[in-house]
Amino acid sequence: MNLIAKGFKFPSTIAFDEDTLSDTYGKLVAEPLERGYGTTIGNSLRRLLLSSIEGAAITHIRIPGVLHEFQTIKGVKEDMVDIVLNLKKLRFRLQGDKKRVAKINVTGPKDVTGADIECEANLEVLTPEQHIATVDDGAVFQAELIVKKGFGYSPSEANKEKNQPIDLISVDALFNPIKRVNMQVEKARVGRSTDYDRLVMEIWTDGSITPQKAVSRASELLIEHFNLFVLDENDEDVEEEEGNGNGSEVLEGDFNRNLLKSVEELELSVRSYNCLKNANISTVADLVQKTEHEMLKTKNFGRKSLDEIKGILNKMGLDFGMEIDESLLEQYRAEGGK
Repeated sequence: MNLIAKGFKFPSTIAFDEDTLSDTYGKLVAEPLERGYGTTIGNSLRRLLLSSIEGAAITHIRIPGVLHEFQTIKGVKEDMVDIVLNLKKLRFRLQGDKKRVAKINVTGPKDVTGADIECEANLEVLTPEQHIATVDDGAVFQAELIVKKGFGYSPSEANKEKNQPIDLISVDALFNPIKRVNMQVEKARVGRSTDYDRLVMEIWTDGSITPQKAVSRASELLIEHFNLFVLDENDEDVEEEEGNGNGSEVLEGDFNRNLLKSVEELELSVRSYNCLKNANISTVADLVQKTEHEMLKTKNFGRKSLDEIKGILNKMGLDFGMEIDESLLEQYRAEGGK
């Protein structure tokens, strides 16, 4: 079902405000949206941004001579409770999925901050100004910090590892890189009608991910989940479309040379091309032998991609659900498409 042809309004503008955009802040505007869709889309994105974006945080701490969070350290003003609280405020950018180790080794007098942390490769401290501890003259402060990736909030008990060394202290970890999300739905004008939505979202991050990437990731998660709800028995529109047009055509005498083309030649959007590539569809001949229903069951392949590809195929005199004379196809392939 082509919703655009049926008068369904899709956004003509989805963009971040370039004047205020940074690595830690972005203001996104999407308009026009059908009435009610601003709230539906905005709430969905906001919930995922605040709960399901991967980030990095300290999960374990090791300090020589310290076995639990309630000890004090000789020559250090703060006790372990305060030090742990300060360490948990540190934000990191971690490349890859492996855990990394960061270390602190300073001699007082010293105001220890995030800038004093030595990181392994692929790990970066994003808050070098964050205060950690105050070390007296001549005192030594050492610490080993284990940084991992995760989602949302993970309590210290959940972070404990099997056979964990006694001197390794598990701490609560807040992985989410999204600090705050504001959402507002306003009225949008299309012609004389103001019965449309304008979605405005403000996203603040810790700098480990940009607002653009965060919104893209949240959108991908929604698409992956919504694709699961494209159920066979409810796809009546697809079945109706497949029953018309070229769905039952068998190519025999008049060979359409477009069938020999690679899908790379179709100038598809990146999302549509990647979906075909992941489904091992490499040629137009492979593509037209699929039904629309089969295509919609392909991972991350939605109605927008279906309409895009269907339009391109129709211009070439082709359609989904076609039957191909394989012997004729092989013959033309052998002749180089001549």
